[in-house]
Amino acid sequence: MKPTAPPPYTRGAALPALLAERIFVLDGAMGTMIQRHRLAEADFRGERFRDHPKDLKGNNDLLVLTRPEVVQQIHEQYLAAGADLIETNTFGATSIAQEDYGLAHIAREMNRAAAQLAHAAVERQRRLDGPAARPRFVAGALGPTPRTASISPDVNDPGARNVSFDQLRDAYREQAEGLLEGGADLFLVETIFDTLNAKAAIFALDELMEDTGERLPVIISGTVTDASGRILSGQTVQAFWHSVRHARPLAVGLNCALGAAVMRPYIEELSKVAADTFVSCYPNAGLPNPMSETGFDETPAVTGTLLEDFAKSGFLNIAGGCCGTTPEHIAEIARRLKTYRPRARHDPLFSPLLAA
Repeated sequence: MKPTAPPPYTRGAALPALLAERIFVLDGAMGTMIQRHRLAEADFRGERFRDHPKDLKGNNDLLVLTRPEVVQQIHEQYLAAGADLIETNTFGATSIAQEDYGLAHIAREMNRAAAQLAHAAVERQRRLDGPAARPRFVAGALGPTPRTASISPDVNDPGARNVSFDQLRDAYREQAEGLLEGGADLFLVETIFDTLNAKAAIFALDELMEDTGERLPVIISGTVTDASGRILSGQTVQAFWHSVRHARPLAVGLNCALGAAVMRPYIEELSKVAADTFVSCYPNAGLPNPMSETGFDETPAVTGTLLEDFAKSGFLNIAGGCCGTTPEHIAEIARRLKTYRPRARHDPLFSPLLAA
């Protein structure tokens, strides 16, 4: 039986060809930049949520509604630094995550507004760049949620769960609908510590794209939580890839948890086993340091040098930063990586996969 070709993308259609030409730069940490603004409880509440019964400080996703100018300014800073892809400010914008703040009912609205803000920032940068403008894209970010489908929250009851696959699927579907309505060009399922959560997100995206007729590229990014080389739910990098490969992602990669120096062997392994897709990497700025301005140790020069080594070694198609990184980090990464060829993948994409 011949392998089946996936339907063409209806958004972000230029991405596969562009990723084959050069290493793309992803933006840095939204949370780190929000912290620089030293926002108070009143900023998170705004007028709309002035009388909300729960504390809202720290709900960064809500700022797309209450302080949208802050979020858009951060997007614009990352674009000016050289980012080709910017993530929506929606890491915790699922109904499941927003339950903690009593705001589950506005999750879809938050995602739609977040995508609109990111899209507006991209359009502004395009106008500033003028005729020489290069393509920029909005990645609709789907975070892991604070619950895990395959790990018990109770050490005395290994079979206990605080969320089901269907609940996760429904929450991700609602989030993705908002991102799609707001103008996202692709979906980024990121910071995956539980592959079953990621599978729920993938399932929701497949259903949404089938129901709407829209087809967007999907990037899947896992998180190796420690030096064991495994994600929290126990899989190695290789096992993780084979668990999500059926989704035919545009790219697969790793982000968060580790700095680039510790992440190197796992990105190297992923670049080998995921031979027929693109590879992304956006590490933290080293190890946490509460005394640092950003909360992390690495300067832009250090992070840039480490990712330059990844590029020189042929590991990368997409590179950026996670916790502790700033526009200065992204500018340094963009400067250092622009002279390197992107990692080559095998063609045709996913040829060994056969239709069921």
